[in-house]
Order: sequence, then C-alpha cells, then structure tokens
Amino acid sequence: MRFEIMRLDDIDGAAVDSTVVDAASVDRIVQQAAASGQRIYIRPAETVVR
Repeated sequence: MRFEIMRLDDIDGAAVDSTVVDAASVDRIVQQAAASGQRIYIRPAETVVR
C-alpha cells in the first residue's frame, strides 16, 4: 500500500509539499517529523484503476 504524506505549514496548516511513499517508509518519516516538530498529514494514496 502507498501513502501520501503532506508537510503542513506551521502558521495556517496548508499543505506545503507532498510525497507518495510505500508503507515501509511511513514509520521513518513519522519519526523524523516528530523529532523535528514538523507537522504532517498522512492519507492513503489514490489508486489508479486501468
């Protein structure tokens, strides 16, 4: 499963940038954000159906 992780602005909470990562990378990114005090939003990435 893939997740979209958005970094949020400290002032208004708007998404500054985003990246899509696999499930194995989510924990590492959450730990880094927690250590630096960065605000993030995580949601499942949209799946493209063909």
